[in-house]
Amino acid sequence: MTARDRFLKALAGQPLTRPPVWLMRQAGRYLPEYRALRMKHSFLEMAHTPTLAVTATLQPLRRYALDAAIIFSDILVVPEAMGLPFAFREQGGIEMAFRVADRDSLGRLTVSGAAVRLEYVAAALRQARAALPNHALIGFCGAPWTLATYMAGGAGPLTVLWREQRAVFDDLLRGVGAVCGEYVRMQAGAGADAIQIFDSWAGQCPAELYRETAARWLAPLIAAAGDTPVIVFARGVRDWRHLAVSGARCLGVDEHTDLATLRLSLPENIAVQGNLDPLTLTADTATARSAATALLEKMCGARGYIFNLGHGLRPETPPENVSALVATVTGWRDA
Repeated sequence: MTARDRFLKALAGQPLTRPPVWLMRQAGRYLPEYRALRMKHSFLEMAHTPTLAVTATLQPLRRYALDAAIIFSDILVVPEAMGLPFAFREQGGIEMAFRVADRDSLGRLTVSGAAVRLEYVAAALRQARAALPNHALIGFCGAPWTLATYMAGGAGPLTVLWREQRAVFDDLLRGVGAVCGEYVRMQAGAGADAIQIFDSWAGQCPAELYRETAARWLAPLIAAAGDTPVIVFARGVRDWRHLAVSGARCLGVDEHTDLATLRLSLPENIAVQGNLDPLTLTADTATARSAATALLEKMCGARGYIFNLGHGLRPETPPENVSALVATVTGWRDA
């Protein structure tokens, strides 16, 4: 069985002797080879240049026996393609060129042709697909709510926009959703085996508004992927009912949710992914092995399970701890 087969079987809920494993932010700052690459190129240069993006995508697979690669990019390339550039602050965090706060600032965005301006991601996917015939390849996109949160300057301003300028809010989410739909369709056509939708700010959406302001935009985005399975990672969500009927093939779960309990509450045709606390990988190899074993034992025998973290790898993570984690998962055999 190839790594790609294992990943796809898990998404389809088929029985496996061990779950597939990949890690959010597996290509990134914890790797010395990634830091060396960043010494030569800016993040955006790497994301915009297919050959560099593929180099970063492949780096962790050259170190670890991971089952899947996720294309190197950023969710904020969507607003960038719509005319809202972003930059990384030296002290950390994201800085958007302007804030969408009213009809005038909304008018500075362009929906038409935005997905075409993201063709460099499709090119990177095609190159990665050719380089990884036996591994699963994952494309990704930000969820409309999360992207709009960045574009509006935070979940608070976005919620105010919903309450006080509903037409502007609806047009913003509708435009972002349209571009994301085209973008997801493009990635599926470029060879992605699955698409992960990052709704990283889902937990910041007021609970009473979640169904109408965040969850409603997921179903059309998932439908845009066609037959390509979609994983929805909605960080901070506690009520999974709306996500269970979104059309997602798999739900990515953060470290604050009991994964085994959620697995039992979901329909059998929905897989789960997660949810080791990334902090456990910042200690030592023994802690990494122990934490991975505990999660594997909890999920032992569960169909439709993909081993991952509850959020992305932290920059201070020692690479040898990741090696211990991956070895623990790949050496596992269900009883």
